[in-house]
Amino acid sequence: MKVTLSFEKTVSEDISIMVDALRASSTITLALDKFEKIIPCLSAEEALKIKKENGGVLAGERKGEKIEGFDVGNTPVGINEYETDEKTLILTTSNGTRILDGMDSTVLVGCLVNAKAVAEKSLAISEDHIDVVMAGVRGEFSLEDFLASGEILYWICKNLDEYEINDMAKAAIMASRDHNSLKMGFYNSRAGKHLAKLGYKKDIDICCKKNICKNVAIYENKELKSLND
Repeated sequence: MKVTLSFEKTVSEDISIMVDALRASSTITLALDKFEKIIPCLSAEEALKIKKENGGVLAGERKGEKIEGFDVGNTPVGINEYETDEKTLILTTSNGTRILDGMDSTVLVGCLVNAKAVAEKSLAISEDHIDVVMAGVRGEFSLEDFLASGEILYWICKNLDEYEINDMAKAAIMASRDHNSLKMGFYNSRAGKHLAKLGYKKDIDICCKKNICKNVAIYENKELKSLND
C-alpha cells in the first residue's frame, strides 16, 4: 500500500482524503449528524441558486466570516445549534470546497474529529494508494491541516503491515503524537488566531478534539453523503 501526504492536489487515482481542519472538514463531518447530504459550492451565487431551486440551509464563509444573507457560517458549532427541518446543507468555503472540486479519485473528508474513522474507511475501500490532501489557506501551507493529517496517517499506518510512505507523511505523524502540542498548534496557527479574533474559539475547541465522531463523508456526484449509511 502506498501512503502519501500532499498539498492542495491529490497524487492518487485511488483514494484521497481532503483535510481542511479549520473548519470545512470538521463542519462537514459533524453536520452529517443533522443533514442527509451536503452540497459543496465554489461560489455564493451557486449556493443561492441551489437553495432557490431545491431548498436547504445555506452555510458559508469568506475569510472566516459568515457570508451576508446566508443562514449560518462555516461553523460546526453554529450549524449544530441552528434549528431546521431541512435535510440538505449547502456549503461554500474559502478552501475546502474548492479543493474537493479538483480531485479525480474517490474522495473522503477527514479531520481530527474523525481521524480514526476516516482512516479505517479509506483502508476498507482502497486498492493501492491513499493520499491525504491538505487544503491549506488560500494556496499556502497551514499547520492545523498538517497536524490533523498526521493523526489520520497514524491510524492508516497502524492498521497496515507493509506500506510505502513519503517523508512529509512521516513528519506529520511525528508532529501529531503529542496532543497538547497539537492543540497549541491549532490555536496558534494563522487560521486559529484569525478565527479566535472573529469570535469562533468554540469552533477551534471542537475541531482540535481527536476521534469524537465516526461520520465519514464521501464526495460523489457533486454531493457529500455519509459513507456509514
